[in-house]
Amino acid sequence: MDRDRFSQINLDRIETPCYLVDEVLLENNLRILSEMQRQSGCRILLALKAFAMVSLFPLIRKALAGVSASSPWEARLGKEAFGGEVQTYSPAYSDADIRQLVNWSDTLIFNSFGQWQRYRDRIPPHIQCGLRINPEYSEIDIDLYNPCARGSRLGITRSQFRTGDLEGISGLHFHTLCEQNADTLERTLAVIEEKFGAWIGQMRWMNFGGGHHLTRDDYDRERAIRVIRSFRERYGVDVILEPGEAVALNTGVLIASVVDIMENDQQ
Repeated sequence: MDRDRFSQINLDRIETPCYLVDEVLLENNLRILSEMQRQSGCRILLALKAFAMVSLFPLIRKALAGVSASSPWEARLGKEAFGGEVQTYSPAYSDADIRQLVNWSDTLIFNSFGQWQRYRDRIPPHIQCGLRINPEYSEIDIDLYNPCARGSRLGITRSQFRTGDLEGISGLHFHTLCEQNADTLERTLAVIEEKFGAWIGQMRWMNFGGGHHLTRDDYDRERAIRVIRSFRERYGVDVILEPGEAVALNTGVLIASVVDIMENDQQ
C-alpha cells in the first residue's frame, strides 16, 4: 500500500471510526482484474461478504461482471445497487430465503443434494442452478478457515455425489482457497478434475470461488491466466472467480480514535 498517499490527509477533519479508500489505488486493482478477465476469458464477481462499499459500486461495476451473495439481503443489494450478474450461495436455505432469492438471483448454488431436491421445483426457469462440491483437498493450514477440513459440511464430497440428480444443474462451485496464489489453484484443480472431471464437461460453468489474491504484488497472474484458459478449453465451460478482498486489497485504511485507556497488569 502507498501509505504516503494517506499521510497527506488532515485526520483532524475526519469523524472516526472511518474507512478511507483511495479510488486511484482501487482503480489500479480493477485494471488488473479487467486484464485478467480479458486474457483468461473468465468472469470475476465481487464477493459482497468481503467488500460491500456501496459508494464505490459505480466504479467497480465498470470492471466486474456482477456480485456473489450469501443471503437474501446481499442478493438484493447486488441486484438493486450493483447490477449485472448475481450468484448466490449459502450452506442452507430456508423457505423464506428461497421466496426472496428467486427475485434477486440469476444463479442459485446449493450446498447439498438434499437442498437441491427440496427446492428444485420452486426455481423459475430463468435462474441457473449449481452445486457446491468439496474436493476434500485444501492447502489452508488452520482448520477454522479450511472448508475442506475433516467433517466439513461445506459442499458435496465425491462419495456423496449422485449423477442421477444433475438434471437442471448447470454448474459446479468450489471454494477452497484463502489468500493463496495461483500454484495452489493449479494443484486444487488437478484434484477436482481427478474426482469430478467426468461431470464438469456436462456443465455450462464452473465457479472457482474466492480466496484468490489476484491483486497482491507477488501473485502469479500469468500462471493463473494459463491455468484458467487451459481449464476452459479442456471442458468447454465458463469460469467464474469471486474474490472479495483482492478487489480492495491495499486500497484503504481504517481511521480510529483512542477515547479511553485502561490498564490491568498489561505489559
